[in-house]
Amino acid sequence: MTDSPAEPTVFERIVAREIPARIVAETDRVIAFHDIAPKAPVHVVVTTKTADYRDVVGLAAGDPALLAELVAVAQGVAAELGDGEFRLVFNTGASAGQTVFHVHAHVLAGALEEDTLAGA
Repeated sequence: MTDSPAEPTVFERIVAREIPARIVAETDRVIAFHDIAPKAPVHVVVTTKTADYRDVVGLAAGDPALLAELVAVAQGVAAELGDGEFRLVFNTGASAGQTVFHVHAHVLAGALEEDTLAGA
């Protein structure tokens, strides 16, 4: 578990309904919404409602059950919005493309090519 930043992340603000989002799935601990800059026909961000974890490594170590729930929500989103086949991308660290330091995954689906990962 890491300390939350002084300012809420964009994801915390979406969870609090301070920023609008096209929410597609939600549980008590996880929320999923359409990415504002999609890189695939289906591009949904799945994140935890808690900001306690900066990345997937911290989440896996701190709350593996929550990580499993996040993956289950991602699978459900892919089944509902796509054909059930999907790519699940976690960026970990700034040099790996992580721009929001609140654990999240990108669900990408729909006629993906191998180079679809670039910029997710």
